Amino acid sequence: MAGKVKWVTDIEKSVLINNFEKRGWVQVTENEDWNFYWMSVQTIRNVFSVETGYRLSDDQIVNHFPNHYELTRKDLMVKNIKRYRKELEKEGSPLAEKDESGKYLYLDFVPVTYMLPADYNLFVEEFRKSPSSTWIMKPCGKAQGKGIFLINKLSQIKKWSRDSKTSSFMTQSTKEAYVISLYINNPLLIGGRKFDLRLYVLVSTYRPLRCYMYKLGFCRFCTVKYTPSTSELDNMFVHLTNVAIQRHGEDYNHIHGGKWTVNNLRLYLESTRGKEVTSKLFDEIHWIIVQSLKAVAPVMNNDKHCFECYGYDIIIDDKLKPWLIEVNASPSLTSSTANDRILKYNLINDTLNIAVPNGEIPDCKWNKSPPKEVLGNYEILYDEELAQGDGADRELRSRPGQSLGPKGSRLRDAGRTVLTTWK
Repeated sequence: MAGKVKWVTDIEKSVLINNFEKRGWVQVTENEDWNFYWMSVQTIRNVFSVETGYRLSDDQIVNHFPNHYELTRKDLMVKNIKRYRKELEKEGSPLAEKDESGKYLYLDFVPVTYMLPADYNLFVEEFRKSPSSTWIMKPCGKAQGKGIFLINKLSQIKKWSRDSKTSSFMTQSTKEAYVISLYINNPLLIGGRKFDLRLYVLVSTYRPLRCYMYKLGFCRFCTVKYTPSTSELDNMFVHLTNVAIQRHGEDYNHIHGGKWTVNNLRLYLESTRGKEVTSKLFDEIHWIIVQSLKAVAPVMNNDKHCFECYGYDIIIDDKLKPWLIEVNASPSLTSSTANDRILKYNLINDTLNIAVPNGEIPDCKWNKSPPKEVLGNYEILYDEELAQGDGADRELRSRPGQSLGPKGSRLRDAGRTVLTTWK
């Protein structure tokens, strides 16, 4: 097609705009004809809303799926994963196998979570089974650590309820929904500090599912050494890794921003824990990401005009078990350091190379299967068509221990579900 791509964004970030300009694309306003719109989640809601939405043409693409929130809202992510487990159980899939205590052997990758106020009674029942445990409360629709706090007594929830000006847990309409999750109080520590992983995952289509893992993720460290002591439950510099919180800490380092590359983490773990267990850990991380996407794929509106780059947050505990904490629809494009700026510029560059082939005016009817040469720092994480082609998808859903992925990945080790590399 002749002509240059016309772009719009409502997110004024240099890592975006520099990438558009580098390609010679032309900036227009949202009221003009555009081909590519990198938009906020608020705007995507309007584009696809029944009242204010409009029909996109074949030469227009956007950077969110219409109901991305099925994965990126904390409560809906958990609900969809719970539903997925039940479906696999009904199918008799060995992936849904449980141990004697009723815990999933392979699908236990999100902490025990309840919705509040809806699941309050269920939560109380669970809380009373282990009253010494710590729980973390998060508002369902907020990001950057806003509104999060830790509790270890039921009275703290009752106080929160009163402070929220509601007389009863049942008056849901007047109250912001929260999730409450069992706090991972044995995180893997490096230098005595807690950290989490931010990994970028690009989905080009949900049906068939095709997703890519960005190789240049990073760890985000807390500025204060970790302690499980109840006296420090209110100290968010100990517990929350969000840069939006940590950058206000006295010990925040503006040069490295409290960040470490995933490659550094891998080298550190290989030297302290050994290569095999490190490979197994990363295979498990990749596996739970694919499972989370499979969990939401049936309910996702797989609009052909859409792609999405998600920010996955993973915590590793001291037994090297990874936990999926949440998924972000608009991972931050703000740069906290020079390295951060380079990483995010390259992330957008590689994302655009996959989403907008050859930087030409898009045709949303293309098969969304780019050649390997354009992947940059992305690598294919899972391709449902390839997997079904070699019968591996059937194995993925039903036979731990057998061939699993497009490149002969496999589930092994009777005690844990792990994948050998997806490379």
